[in-house]
Amino acid sequence: MQATAHSHDPTRIQTPDPGAAFRVGQRVHFIGQPTRIGTVKYVGAVEGYSGNWVGVDWDADGEGKHDGSHNGITYFTARGPNTASFVRPHNLSAGVSLLEALETRYRAPSTKEEEDEMYVLSATNKKVSIELLGKDKIEDKLSRFEELTSESLPYLGVSCPGSPDLISLTLPSLKELDLTGNLLASWEDIGIICERLPALTALNLSKNCISPDITNTPQLRNIRVLVLNQTGVIWKQVEVLKDSLPQVEELHLMGNKLREITPISSAMVQGFISLQLLNLENNCISSWDEIVKLSQLPSLEQLYLNNNNINHVWYPDSGTFHEGSTPFKSLRSLFLGGNNIEDLESVDALNSFPNLMDIRLLENPVADLGKGGAPRFVFIARLAKVEVLNGSEVTPRERKDSEIRFVRLVMSKFHGNPEEIKRLHPRFNELKQIHGIEDERPSAGASGPQKMASGLISIALKCVGASMGEKPPLVKKLPATTTVGKLKNLCESFFKLKSIKPVLFLQEEGSPLPMLLEDDMASLVEVGVGNESTILIDELS
Repeated sequence: MQATAHSHDPTRIQTPDPGAAFRVGQRVHFIGQPTRIGTVKYVGAVEGYSGNWVGVDWDADGEGKHDGSHNGITYFTARGPNTASFVRPHNLSAGVSLLEALETRYRAPSTKEEEDEMYVLSATNKKVSIELLGKDKIEDKLSRFEELTSESLPYLGVSCPGSPDLISLTLPSLKELDLTGNLLASWEDIGIICERLPALTALNLSKNCISPDITNTPQLRNIRVLVLNQTGVIWKQVEVLKDSLPQVEELHLMGNKLREITPISSAMVQGFISLQLLNLENNCISSWDEIVKLSQLPSLEQLYLNNNNINHVWYPDSGTFHEGSTPFKSLRSLFLGGNNIEDLESVDALNSFPNLMDIRLLENPVADLGKGGAPRFVFIARLAKVEVLNGSEVTPRERKDSEIRFVRLVMSKFHGNPEEIKRLHPRFNELKQIHGIEDERPSAGASGPQKMASGLISIALKCVGASMGEKPPLVKKLPATTTVGKLKNLCESFFKLKSIKPVLFLQEEGSPLPMLLEDDMASLVEVGVGNESTILIDELS
């Protein structure tokens, strides 16, 4: 007969063990495996086994064996089907203080086993011991803690500050502290650390599972860089911490499953007058309405939004804000890679941001050439102020070439209908005027060859196919109306490619990969080939 599942009270400790000093909600790591971290969900007996057990829900998927149930009995509910384990108390650590971790990091003597492992093999295959150059001097300097200005203590099981007075005496000069992957869970403890380190300006608490409850607001007044990646901190907690962070210049909130920006007292986020960089990458934000709530941050220069779920971008109407208040007035860099943006209207909206010049759009449908997205030159032409696109500088030469190619592309696709052109390509008329490009009109006396010559473009052709041999590149002048299929035939002739079916790629400056030209009926100008473009000729595999 199958056992009937029933719940077990996780807070009721049965047959208490004096050595099992664990409580529900406590952060722990497995002894000897400081990166295997989890949260205590149950302390007590497990039916069918003697003694006390600690039920742990591990942070990493797959670290456990079940979901908090065993033999049909539910002891607790875990995050996933394989994130929970029952562990004997002696196999778990509840952590150490900050100063204990520091002692472990620098003053723990090398064991004989560790020293024996430091050797090289001689020519006769004998072990020759080695000593690190300057090892004693480095250890001596680092062991004088009062001189330390930067310290990294990742995955050392730090769970509490320890003696506040000792922290002040031991680390009076510390400016930067990295506590990634420890067991800190209380803002009160974090506040004590910051208060007792008067010189501290940069604090990294990534991968500490910090409680959402902030009962005593911590004093973080000197902190300029605060990293809270993968801590579970969402904007509600940020708002509570706001008054404690008057000098913060960088705030990192990556991977916190953040879905919305929730100001406390108004529709827009207020305060944070010194904040210059905000990192919200790898979250779950889908609506640009949430991002607009950040538009009144006066000093915000860099906004990281890569790998969210944003599908549309727009610039807020200045009339909806206080008189003289310009939305995103200081924003210079906006990183939108890895979202779901698929419309060029969103790209055009970026022109309205008054100082925006560094933009990332890779890994969006609008930039995916395989899904009908636009090539790099189209973005450069549409974005009047961009100086860095997808991490690559836009040179004056590239801008000029891109804008001319863009105008020719639009002219080849739209004949007449100026209203439609203006709607779909807002900068078209502006760019025509800048570069002095006239509409094509048949003129009396102009012969066919003369008219064709006026549309010639110079392109470089390079063979890259494995079986093509080493062939010198060629530069040819061809009509912009030449089709991709016609160019393939010409390449067979130019390079004497017998029994080889050529495949063409457009190599663009600043693009990580060349673009496949697969539509044989499209003209060169329609696929983005412009003057001095480079075409790579490969072979059909």
